[in-house]
Amino acid sequence: MSGHSKFANIKHKKEKNDAKKGKIFTVIGREIVVAVKEGGPDPANNSKLRDVIAKAKANNMPNDTIDRGIKKAAGDANADNYEYITYEGYGPSGVAVIVETLTDNKNRTASNVRSAFTKGNGNIGTPGCVSFMFDKKGQIIIDKEECEMDSDDLMMIALDAGAEDFSEEEDSFEVLTAPDDFSAVREALEKEGIPMAEADVAMIPQTYVELSDEQDVKNLQRTLDLLEDDDDVQYVWHNWDE
Repeated sequence: MSGHSKFANIKHKKEKNDAKKGKIFTVIGREIVVAVKEGGPDPANNSKLRDVIAKAKANNMPNDTIDRGIKKAAGDANADNYEYITYEGYGPSGVAVIVETLTDNKNRTASNVRSAFTKGNGNIGTPGCVSFMFDKKGQIIIDKEECEMDSDDLMMIALDAGAEDFSEEEDSFEVLTAPDDFSAVREALEKEGIPMAEADVAMIPQTYVELSDEQDVKNLQRTLDLLEDDDDVQYVWHNWDE
């Protein structure tokens, strides 16, 4: 990532997110509903739900809130029906942006996402217009300060569990997996007591775009801020080299 740490960006993202706990809990709450509806309320038999619970705990969601969300989704046949919709488009200077949403109102979400792009002088494109520039991977980030394990031992655990790649950066380790192997690798690391700063299936850019114009930076940041504030938006992936 051209000389700077992914983890620094994740820490920055987390700090911003810490001020928006309500938004994070809304996002995770919706993921719990979808996971329970797809695979049932028992985490032992639902790997997707296990992954969402792990994410909830990593974001300090209280256990009773998690349990309440699972019970509500399992017991309420009329619970909101959310569906995943992905939008793709361009920010300034051709920065590629992918927006993953989970919504119970497609019209509202489409309008809000389009507005966020427009206000940042970007535009929404057709499905597939930028996703070919990204690789879909399970991505696990481990903070070196939190992990006492030797890097070689950590790498062997990850690779033995099915990881595709392991890399060491200045302040973190990164584990990449195929999307289908993500749950198994995350659980193997969890069983070893390895703390994970971030664990998700991510869209990882193949190349990055630098913005030199100050107005371009402001415009893109405006789009990203508007998307981040929208409860329907789960993830925003982009190839801006911040």
